[in-house]
Formats: sequence, C-alpha cells, structure tokens
Amino acid sequence: MSGRIRLVGGSHCSGRLEVLHGETWSTVCDADFDQQDAEVVCRELGCGLPVEVLGAAAFGRGEGQVWSEELQCRGNESQIYFCPTSSSLKHNCSHDGDVGLVCAGIRLVGGSRCSGRVEVLHGETWSTVCDADFDQQDAEVVCRELGCGLPVEVLGAAAFGREEGQVWSEELQCRGNESQIHFCPTSSLNHNCSHDSDVGLVCA
Repeated sequence: MSGRIRLVGGSHCSGRLEVLHGETWSTVCDADFDQQDAEVVCRELGCGLPVEVLGAAAFGRGEGQVWSEELQCRGNESQIYFCPTSSSLKHNCSHDGDVGLVCAGIRLVGGSRCSGRVEVLHGETWSTVCDADFDQQDAEVVCRELGCGLPVEVLGAAAFGREEGQVWSEELQCRGNESQIHFCPTSSLNHNCSHDSDVGLVCA
C-alpha cells in the first residue's frame, strides 16, 4: 500500500482522499479532482477502478490543511507522485470541499474493462471467485459496480485463465439490486474450490 495517499472514513478503497505532503496529511479540493486523478489514486492503492468521485465532504470534513496543488493526472500513471501538478488553484477551498472517492472492490482480469476473470479485494489481497457459487444476481452487481452494461454471460472453468494465489472463501449472495458487492450478503463456502473453477464474466 502506498504511504503517500490514503482514503479516510470509509474502507481501504473508499473515503476522504488525503495526500502526504512532507509530514502533514492534507485533504484535496473536490473542484480540482477528476476521473483521471481518481484512476491513479485507485491504482496506487491497489483497488479496482473508480466507481464514484464525491464532493462536498461526503466522507466528513478533514482537519489541517487543504492541499494547495491541483493534480493533473493523465490517468495512466502508477502513482500520483508521477502526475503533473499545478500550484495555481483557481479558488480557495475549505474542508467543505474535501473530495471523497469510492474505488471498486472488484475487477475483471484477462479480458477487457467489462469482461474477464472475477477477482474480489479482501483486505489488501485479490482473490478469485468459485464458479459454482456465482449466479446471475451476483453478475448484475459486479457489472453495475464496474460501470458496465448488464451481464451477457457467466463463464466457469477458468475461461479467462487460472489465477495464482487465493480463491475467495466466501459465497456472494447478492439480491441483484445492490450498487456494489460490498453491500451483498455473503456466507462461507461449503466446499473446496480450485483455480480450475475461477469464474469469468462478460458484461455488455
């Protein structure tokens, strides 16, 4: 995990954005933060794609300084440290304008932005999901969270390749109307599952 940025007041992948400048954590002004900046923050934190950028101190007002720089990321940088900045903020910004960010706790790997092997962030570790425990309702929530269209196909048997590392030990039990899998109930798996059964998903 990066030591230069953090999300506060939510989870590892959601919260008020704070940037370490010298030895001081500063908040970031919502008027100066866009989708490209969000993509770099989510990437640097090891999270999924940005789901939502929230202004007006949605995760609470910070304390201390508001960062005096404006990020001008292109969106492909690995860390905000590599993004150009401009010190010419066009306006004063108070903690009422602290920006918040929600990054996805899920990603699709090995296909495109809207298709691939389903991987879920648990703590700071990405795990695959067992095909036997993944249904149409789960697929609807994954596609929605990633900003894709409706699910076209759920593919079992590691259709997008076998991953190394962990298979998630939980079974998603989404109703299908949740905005993020974070809000779906889960239960413990009642069987063993290997990477031969990594589930894949194609969203429209």
